[in-house]
Amino acid sequence: MSNVALIIQLILALTLIGIVLLQRSEGGGLGIGGGSGGVMTGRQAATALGKATWFVAIAFLGVSIALTIITAREQAGDSVIERVGDSFTEGEEAPPTLPGEGLLPPSLPNEPSAPPRAE
Repeated sequence: MSNVALIIQLILALTLIGIVLLQRSEGGGLGIGGGSGGVMTGRQAATALGKATWFVAIAFLGVSIALTIITAREQAGDSVIERVGDSFTEGEEAPPTLPGEGLLPPSLPNEPSAPPRAE
C-alpha cells in the first residue's frame, strides 16, 4: 500500500512542478509575486492553472499525510532495540562491545596498545 502511495505522490509532485512552471511569472501563480490587486484577487483565482495548482497541491498534502499514517501503522511495535535483540541468538557470537574494537590491528601480548609511530 505504501508503494502505491509513493508512486501517486511522485506523480503529484511532478505534476505540481509542471503546473507551477507553466504559470505566468508576474503574479499568476497562486497570487504570489508582483501585479495589481491583492494577494489573491478573484481574477487570479479563476484561472484554470490556478485552480489546478490548488487541486494538485491539496492532493499532494493529502497523500503525504496518508503516507505518514500508513508508514506509522507498518512500523507500530517495531523498535530498534527489538530488532537488535532478534538478530542474535544464544549460539551466535556477540559483536564487539566497544565501537571500532574490531578495527584495531592485533597486538602482541607483551606490547601495550599504542598507535603506530609517525615516521
